[in-house]
Amino acid sequence: MVLETDRLFIRRFCPEDWSDMYDYLSQEQVVKYEPYNVLSKEECKQLAIARSDNKAFWAVCLKVNNKLIGNVYFQQQKPEEFLTWEIGYVFNPTYYKKGYATEACKRVMKYGFENLGVHRIIGKCNPENTSSWRLLERLMMRKEGYFKKIAFFSKSDNGQPIWHDCYQYAILDEEFLSDSIER
Repeated sequence: MVLETDRLFIRRFCPEDWSDMYDYLSQEQVVKYEPYNVLSKEECKQLAIARSDNKAFWAVCLKVNNKLIGNVYFQQQKPEEFLTWEIGYVFNPTYYKKGYATEACKRVMKYGFENLGVHRIIGKCNPENTSSWRLLERLMMRKEGYFKKIAFFSKSDNGQPIWHDCYQYAILDEEFLSDSIER
């Protein structure tokens, strides 16, 4: 399956994507708010294989040269009968501020609402990650919560969790679809 926009192909991952993934997942600024550290070439090779079998991850590629410039995460949440999906994204900084993340996320959201029968899409981010919450707002999602010290991805040298806060945003199917002319 391939989703398409004016400038992008959004497709499933394949093992050969590891090199383009390494271009951005090896950068500290990219993974600063992710639940993992910078990745080596070998880790990216393994991750590309894993993502090629994981329908939650979409590879975002430029149409002009098929270069993978980032990924969108789109996964159904439990309980499944609530029809809620979570969206997330990680992009190569070389392609920041060009609208690619917004374009890709809008297309994946449209696919979810129109083809999968999704009722609600949520997005979460660290409040310090201004670019991320601004993207969620460009996607017309509303901030629904500010969760204090809700999770940790790492521990201090003495083994204590390094807690972080989280914003949660959401949009409903009727909100998205009523505004679909502009999407």
